[in-house]
Amino acid sequence: MAHYDSVPTVDEHRHSGPDFAAPLVNSSASWDAQTELYNSSQPQIIPAKRASQDIRGSVSSPRRTRKWLLIAGILALIVVVAVAVAVPVVLTSRANASGGDGGPSSGDTSKNGKNGTSGSVVIMDDGTRFTYQSAFGGDWAFDPENPLGPGGRAQNWSRRIGSEEWVWGQDVARGVNLGGWLVTEPFISPALYEKYINKSGTPVVDEWTLSIAMGGNLAQEMEEHYKTFITEKDFADIAAAGLNWVRIPIGFWAIEAINDEPFLVGTSWKYFLKAIQWGRKYGIRIYLDLHALPGSQNGWNHSGKSGSVNFMYGVMGIANAQRTLTYLRIITQFVSQDQYRDVIGIVGIVNEILWGTVGQTPVQSFYYAAYDAMRKASGTGTGAGPYIAIHEGFQGPAIWEGFLSGADRLMLDQHPYIAFMGDHTTPPETLAVRPCSWAIATNQSQKVFGVTVGGEFSTAINDCGLWLSGIGSTPGFPDCQPWDNWSSYTSETIAVLKQVTLASMDALQNFFFWTWKIGNSTVLGTSSSPMWHYQLGLQQGWIPKDPREATGHCASVLGSSQIFDGNYPATATGGASAGTINPTQVASHVFPPVTLGPSFSASQISLLPTYTPTGSLKTLPAPTFTAAPSVDVGDGWKNPSDSDKAYVPISGCQYPDSWNAVNATLPTSACIGGS
Repeated sequence: MAHYDSVPTVDEHRHSGPDFAAPLVNSSASWDAQTELYNSSQPQIIPAKRASQDIRGSVSSPRRTRKWLLIAGILALIVVVAVAVAVPVVLTSRANASGGDGGPSSGDTSKNGKNGTSGSVVIMDDGTRFTYQSAFGGDWAFDPENPLGPGGRAQNWSRRIGSEEWVWGQDVARGVNLGGWLVTEPFISPALYEKYINKSGTPVVDEWTLSIAMGGNLAQEMEEHYKTFITEKDFADIAAAGLNWVRIPIGFWAIEAINDEPFLVGTSWKYFLKAIQWGRKYGIRIYLDLHALPGSQNGWNHSGKSGSVNFMYGVMGIANAQRTLTYLRIITQFVSQDQYRDVIGIVGIVNEILWGTVGQTPVQSFYYAAYDAMRKASGTGTGAGPYIAIHEGFQGPAIWEGFLSGADRLMLDQHPYIAFMGDHTTPPETLAVRPCSWAIATNQSQKVFGVTVGGEFSTAINDCGLWLSGIGSTPGFPDCQPWDNWSSYTSETIAVLKQVTLASMDALQNFFFWTWKIGNSTVLGTSSSPMWHYQLGLQQGWIPKDPREATGHCASVLGSSQIFDGNYPATATGGASAGTINPTQVASHVFPPVTLGPSFSASQISLLPTYTPTGSLKTLPAPTFTAAPSVDVGDGWKNPSDSDKAYVPISGCQYPDSWNAVNATLPTSACIGGS
């Protein structure tokens, strides 16, 4: 088990995982042999942080004559038949995975401004107008008098929100992260940090220190960031890029902050509510990810505070986890309401917990506790609340086979990054095919575990980029200038980077690129992290105009593979016996765990400070609609039978700093309050 001295320093804010870009799997070997090869290629977690950036754009559909369409169709059929005979397809065969183009449609703002197709004019809340573009037959829909009614269709192959249920195994999630929006990161929104980096007595390295530095300007400055960094037009553009999901990181301070936590409380939730509205309007579904947890789950800047891990680790590890369980219940209760569950299909319980420090037993103990609390809130079975996503801890999917077998709609989220494998010598052309090695493990995980997604990945083949690993960090790659200066990319460089993107998308199948947008540095006048920037890559060519172009890309790299047929275990999609977990698994993942780092035994764990479930529960506020003041927006609490109280500090007990308690003095007796 890793100890505190292995926790990232403030300059190591980018996450680093095992080398998911392993040497190509020998697909002719047995699955056991393939798994052994895959796992043997995974180095130990290195204390470093993750960086993310994004790119966006629209897609155009060229006009062709019927003659050329016929010829192209015949040629394509010949190629498909040849590939099917010679090279088995790597990925799932899905009925709508390659739906028709649809072509651009003409139109103007429809009557009452309630819906529109390509060419229609959209008027945003601030009065700004833009022209909605869709080369894929998508449309938008929003009725001010029925704001929670059926919404838009992102593309003609994606299901309409509000009237068509998403079906895992048939539908393909092609998404992006909205990183740096509601949980800020220096490398994604550098201008926000540059304004304060040299104007405070405390070094500004994360949202905690940025909030302190902003002082009396915090509410105004942070809300201005929320208001301008991602807008309604971004959702329209995401749909226009052929994407149908977004993953939105939020921090626990969307609900509350306690003690001296300096974060702006609640305002980010107001903008998440806008995201729900925009998602409904443009047909974009949402994966809500709890990205920053009390005490920090990884010590990286995107957990809210850089430094030490105090979540499921150290003297306050259990108390911080108990507090998080309350927040997850509150979130689950809100998103499980009928008014919102058609938009928010996934909730992630923790982003990138530092497995190498926390350890397997505590990680899985919390995962079960979170699952149990959330399903008690949502109910069990298809349609009862969201899918629950757990991060694989940078360990690869294979070790999760059998974990909580029988759980209801438990989803596995992997974050493979070529950028952090420390390979500075392999030619880019070789790196471009490595993501295809992820396909074998992904297919196997979907067959045995359940829905498995790539919640984060990027086009980056090295760790170049301004502040990618934190403010003041230095990339490990020896010469970043050619990679940071995207305007000088040659056509050959763009072509190689596009191969990386296509291979990653195809191998991960259901994916979320990190990240949609990266703001410009006020010093550089641009972003120096282009390989993380979906919007820029879409414009410049290393992101495909149509993400369906990736389908089948890896078939030419892997000679053969297991083929996932779209059939998950029944419980994995809320079917028969969903929620009936193997009793042995339940007994193996008790909370609190039997051991806890750095080195607490079971008897010592009983002495650790804990919270008590006796507090008043908060509920998340619903949106307000001026044109429909009587519409039922819900009260934030779907399931009244989930009546347990909130975890709060025990009155009369003394607690160490919950963000700096790894080496705090262990109490000699458990505090029960009253003194």
